[in-house]
Amino acid sequence: MRIATTIFLTDETIRPDRLGRELEQRGFAGLYLPEHTHIPASRDTPAPMGEPLPREYGRTLDPFIALGQAAAVTERLALGTGITLVAQHDPVDLAKQIATLDFLSGGRFTLGIGYGWNVEEAADHGVEWSTRRELTRDRVALMRALWAAEPTAYKGAFGSVRASFAHPKPAHGAPRILLGGGAGPKLFGQIAAYADGWLPIGGRGLTETLPVLRQAWSDAGRTGEPVVVPYAVHPSPGKLAHYRELGLQEVVLQLPPAGEAEVLRTLDDFAQFL
Repeated sequence: MRIATTIFLTDETIRPDRLGRELEQRGFAGLYLPEHTHIPASRDTPAPMGEPLPREYGRTLDPFIALGQAAAVTERLALGTGITLVAQHDPVDLAKQIATLDFLSGGRFTLGIGYGWNVEEAADHGVEWSTRRELTRDRVALMRALWAAEPTAYKGAFGSVRASFAHPKPAHGAPRILLGGGAGPKLFGQIAAYADGWLPIGGRGLTETLPVLRQAWSDAGRTGEPVVVPYAVHPSPGKLAHYRELGLQEVVLQLPPAGEAEVLRTLDDFAQFL
């Protein structure tokens, strides 16, 4: 089972180039980064992780720029987002960012996507909250059109693009797309419809939910099985052994949003799981 990591990188933490080198040298499989463009100082939306909202949420680095820096100093380290708030992006620009990062890194990128929780943040991007799921799906479809080998047009409910020359292309046609969110028929239906798998936060309850996801996948006519990557996990030997017993191939461990010394100490602690 591959052991990857995630961290809230900010202007106050370890730098992405330093972290990327240390992860690869120690044998970790990957680095996933979250995204928040900003956190409105006044909001009615309660933070799902509890209040007060941790300081790092309002200080996150842009994940694509940070991952590009990590990619430049590594050769094997997988790169990913956990998660990209697709609804908050212009899809043409986002498709170019993703394709460029995946091309320059030699196909090492995984696009973790999600719907978000912060109504006020999304509103500042012009997102109508009730339609964010449909908007996300539509924008992913538009991006796939731009990643296609030949000029491909797309017209959806929320946007369109003409058949276009759009290079570079992702290294393997399209990056792996994993959808984050809580277990349930709505999310599993979305995964089966247009994603490659699921990023379950914390990884609880997988014994019960994996069969439900696999059934939704099969009912949608998908072949094989969905990829499942437990995300932001606080590890223990028993927990990781359980994931292996479930047949999972990758897990993403949570690093502290801290300076270099603390992050490197945590990596040394996590090395026991490699």
